[in-house]
Amino acid sequence: MATVAVLGSGVMGTALTFPLADNGHDVRLVGTHLDREIIDSILTRGVHPRLARTVPASVRAYQLEDAEAAFAGADVALSGVNSFGVRWAGEQFRSLLKPGMHVLAIAKGMEAQENGDLRILPDVLADELPEGLRDSVSWSAIVGPSIAGELAARRHTSVVFAGHDTTALDALAALFRTSYYHVWSSTDLFGAEVCAAMKNCYALSVGLAEGALEAIGEGESPDRNHNFEAAVFGQGSVEIRRMLEVLGGRPETLLGLPGVGDMYVTSAGGRNIRLGRHMGAGLTFSQAVEAVTPPGETMTFEGAAAIRVIGGALEKLTERGLLQPEDLPLLRHLYELIALERPLAIPWSAFFGGEPGGRAAP
Repeated sequence: MATVAVLGSGVMGTALTFPLADNGHDVRLVGTHLDREIIDSILTRGVHPRLARTVPASVRAYQLEDAEAAFAGADVALSGVNSFGVRWAGEQFRSLLKPGMHVLAIAKGMEAQENGDLRILPDVLADELPEGLRDSVSWSAIVGPSIAGELAARRHTSVVFAGHDTTALDALAALFRTSYYHVWSSTDLFGAEVCAAMKNCYALSVGLAEGALEAIGEGESPDRNHNFEAAVFGQGSVEIRRMLEVLGGRPETLLGLPGVGDMYVTSAGGRNIRLGRHMGAGLTFSQAVEAVTPPGETMTFEGAAAIRVIGGALEKLTERGLLQPEDLPLLRHLYELIALERPLAIPWSAFFGGEPGGRAAP
């Protein structure tokens, strides 16, 4: 039996406690400062309010002020925060991690430097630790198609654990693997994380298709916009592969669970899709955010955040000669939509290396 401490009791952090608990491990779930009501609900009713499921009885829940007790003696530390909380989680880990621990991260996204260089979030998480401690733990990440609600319902879920230490990956996979949670491993941590971050960008573009029908008054038409969806999905795959070539990941990583597998499930629904639908219908990014956010609440949109960061780095990478101006036309346009709030104008003829004899749509 292993002891696993999870920092962050959001839907995915909590869903990952299910296979661990089913395997008989000692699982400790720690809420962030934003999770107090979630932890209160688990402590009093045993139910995660957003998952709407009973958390396994063996999982012990802790408020943030009790994090040190929760992490005491842990073999594995799981960072269960989203991309917006990675640096905060790293700050917490300064006092919570001990040498020899395995660290496993779930946040998806990238961080851009001044010159346009892009960094994966496990590296950003590690940045916050003193060098000696940083080098004395293993760093891995979970990538691939995994909807939290389905995992908590114990639906078949297939993922990849990516990292540099194969021994650590094998040990982690063995802790999590069940009859419904299927785990493969990869040493292409960088490539897997690039795929995981960029698929959020292109999943948002798939959502544009339904909105585009609504914009022309055909939202109820039996003839959907699946051709539109397939084209932006395919172009997204081409653009992720190009970035893997530029940034150094393995191109074949795109073809499996971290790439097209994860992009498919993210394109099937969720807040990124809803946001894209409103933008496809003619709303600006700011208007679309307002339309999908319930009154009095704040929502995070990891697809939009990834577009801002990665799309914002493209010009600098192009200036440095790492990319050509004709590379990544869809991501460049998504950046115009999100960051510059320009109107939708999909550059169809620029897709797939350029359409021979292509012309602009009327």
